Amino acid sequence: MQLTRNFTDGEFKCPCCDKEKMSRDFIAKLQTARQAADIPFHINSGWRCQNRNKKVGGAENSSHLTGHAADIRATDSQKRFAIVNALRKAGFERIGVAKTFIHVDDDAGKTQRVMWLY
Repeated sequence: MQLTRNFTDGEFKCPCCDKEKMSRDFIAKLQTARQAADIPFHINSGWRCQNRNKKVGGAENSSHLTGHAADIRATDSQKRFAIVNALRKAGFERIGVAKTFIHVDDDAGKTQRVMWLY
């Protein structure tokens, strides 16, 4: 099912249980970032069930569990810059940067205005 112009529910489904429980506000904000970046956002991980989160070594309080997080593939420095820049423009204030992906979440219950490295 098409969620926004550029995202489908399948991109955010947990591969373990095939369910998708993403926050629609999060998806709308991510769409805003996708349009600002003007490059495709390939979602590595969206919503996760408890089993999947444990299997991938996710934090016990991972924002993926509540549908307020996504990991976006970013395999080179230009893509990382474009994605992070667009996420900031869209209003995201929680961003994690890894060698192959960018984590973004809008979990209001966690510290805001942070960026970290994996």
